[in-house]
Amino acid sequence: MRDYIASHQWLLHPNSICYWRAALALVGFILYFLVGYQAIAIFIFTFAAILDGVDGVVARSCNMATTWGEWLDPLCDKLTYLPPLVGFAYLGIMRTDLVWILVGIELAGQFLARHLLALIKYSGAANNFGKIKAIICFSLVIYCALLHGNSGVIDMGDEVLAACLILATASVICKFIPNRLYADILSTLNFFCGIASLVLTHNQHFAWAIFAIIVGQLFDLFDGRMAEKHGGTKYGPYLDDIADFVSFGLSPAYVITLSGGSWAWIFGLIYLSGVAYRLIRFVTVDKKRTDLPYGIFNGLPSPAGALVVLGAALVVPADYLWLVAILSVAIMVSHVRFAHFGRVILKQIPKPLFFLTCAALVLVISYIIKTKNVQMFGFLILFSVLTYIIVGRKCLKSKS
Repeated sequence: MRDYIASHQWLLHPNSICYWRAALALVGFILYFLVGYQAIAIFIFTFAAILDGVDGVVARSCNMATTWGEWLDPLCDKLTYLPPLVGFAYLGIMRTDLVWILVGIELAGQFLARHLLALIKYSGAANNFGKIKAIICFSLVIYCALLHGNSGVIDMGDEVLAACLILATASVICKFIPNRLYADILSTLNFFCGIASLVLTHNQHFAWAIFAIIVGQLFDLFDGRMAEKHGGTKYGPYLDDIADFVSFGLSPAYVITLSGGSWAWIFGLIYLSGVAYRLIRFVTVDKKRTDLPYGIFNGLPSPAGALVVLGAALVVPADYLWLVAILSVAIMVSHVRFAHFGRVILKQIPKPLFFLTCAALVLVISYIIKTKNVQMFGFLILFSVLTYIIVGRKCLKSKS
């Protein structure tokens, strides 16, 4: 296959595929915004977006990755989705200022940041933030085409665009951070999400408080993996435990206390005690056990226990929230085994599926924020926990 591709480099070489998709995107832009053949333009753009995944597969499978290709691939991504986003902004579908901010961040990351990285001999390869952002930007172009002339489609373009801005910024910043600091930074961000949740709960903004904890969950999901992959500092484990207690113990307990009825403070205290016991047992006992396989928890992890309570807080009547809190504590302090999401489950998920799932979750959350559908948010949280438990049990069976 490598020899065949080498003999057809003008068509099949990874770098050639980058050129082709950038050219296709230009043709699609002209057809959509200047000529008026919008259906054909959308089809061409979709094909160009699919080619974004093809060039990487060819480069890795046939060992054709090059330094030039590493720089060219993200550039062609930007040349594919940025022009139509600018076009849709000037059609009034999205905020023009946000689109130009995204263009500025993308160009700074492509040219200025990569030049600086080359000077300090750091790799400019794309990270997970950049890959997820690219998928969302491709999806955003198609979504804007649906919005154009279809008044019945819910307009959440600015919300999705804001997510792209956050991911693009995170992608650029992470390129300059030493790898060994990744874990501590993620734990610190998790801690601040817990603090933000406490403030939002105090001001009776329960949905936003729960959203802050969910964001903290995402940071917590990867801090352990980053510590294993890149190392960390001696303060990392302590910082992680403190962040977990604040975000998944103290913050959900405060949500229970203020939203669960007159006696809710008792059950909030019970929940907080259960999380504290769960974390102490994990640090002092479970980590030293030799009968627990790698990546297996003894009892439901506190982040998942927090999700049970937080999801129920949005969909269950306040008078019954105490029952959910007791159930969550009982499963957390039990000896039922659960698989670690990052160390076990995530490793069995193909990377393309992982990136697509993350992008889909961003789009769903953007829809929830736009529609302010609190119950949908709660059911999404509970569905996520249920999916984790089912998939985790299957992973346990496969390991055994």
